Amino acid sequence: MPKYRIDQYELHYATYEVDAESEAEAILVVFNGGAEVIDTGYIEVTDDFGMPADEHRELAEALRTRGISVSDVIPSVRSVEKVE
Repeated sequence: MPKYRIDQYELHYATYEVDAESEAEAILVVFNGGAEVIDTGYIEVTDDFGMPADEHRELAEALRTRGISVSDVIPSVRSVEKVE
């Protein structure tokens, strides 16, 4: 039986602790990579991102016939690759 590797889009969070003069300055520190991570976690799989359905028409149709709702993107799938 073939084996596939699938990348899936997921939402995760990171909590930072920052010394700064204001909220805006604190966000700037985070954006510039100067903050310390104090917590991380998983939120959910995101269906808003995925492989473009119009570029992967056969796969999109195969998923639709199996009951998966596919519109503009194949929900949450970043890539799929046959590895064996």
